Amino acid sequence: MKIFETVINHKINTITGEELFKYAEQFNIRVNRQQANKVAQYLRGKKVNIFDDRERALLIKEIAKIAGPEVAREVNKLFVQFTK
Repeated sequence: MKIFETVINHKINTITGEELFKYAEQFNIRVNRQQANKVAQYLRGKKVNIFDDRERALLIKEIAKIAGPEVAREVNKLFVQFTK
């Protein structure tokens, strides 16, 4: 299971705005392209572990600061989908 987590976390840490937008559409998450670009720019190179609840919560708080609380809630929904 650890390799699965590593692959997902690597993808999150290198995601582009367009990729994030496509994933959001796929999972019916309401994020527009501009918001996806902001979030992806923030995530790139962060080396976060979205499988760690505390780390993910801190990450969502930071996303809320840069893109707004509604976007942060939507991105969190997407992260939860990735961790299932």
